[in-house]
This record gives sequence, C-alpha cells and structure tokens, in this order.
Amino acid sequence: MNTTMMRQLWSIIAENSEKTLTGLNDSDLISHIVSKLNSQQNLSSEDCGVINAYLRSRILLIREMTEYSISHF
Repeated sequence: MNTTMMRQLWSIIAENSEKTLTGLNDSDLISHIVSKLNSQQNLSSEDCGVINAYLRSRILLIREMTEYSISHF
C-alpha cells in the first residue's frame, strides 16, 4: 500500500467515523471503508486484500477513534 492510499484510507475513516461506522460490525465496517476507497481509486484485488488485512489489524484503533469522535463532538 502506498502513502497516498494510506492517507486516503485514514481520511475516509476520519470522515465517516462518527455515525456511519459505529453501527457496523467489523466485517461490514471494513467492507464500507474498502468500498469508499475503491470509489476514489480503482483498487486491484491484491490491493483489496492488503487493505482488508491492514484494517483487520487496526480494527481496535478504528473503534477507539470512532468512540472518541462521538464523545468529544
């Protein structure tokens, strides 16, 4: 995953964290983020696999960001 893709990924998470992501289970949350990123860039199946694995390894961080965002705004 290149740095541009990484920035876009975390931008999507930050922009969608408050309401959209809180109601989703982990699999749906990851699918939603990958879908949003895919609409910005045409992702290959290899990219999707790498991003899925990356997001799974960061799911707790994403959840914490979501909870923090809701409780502080």
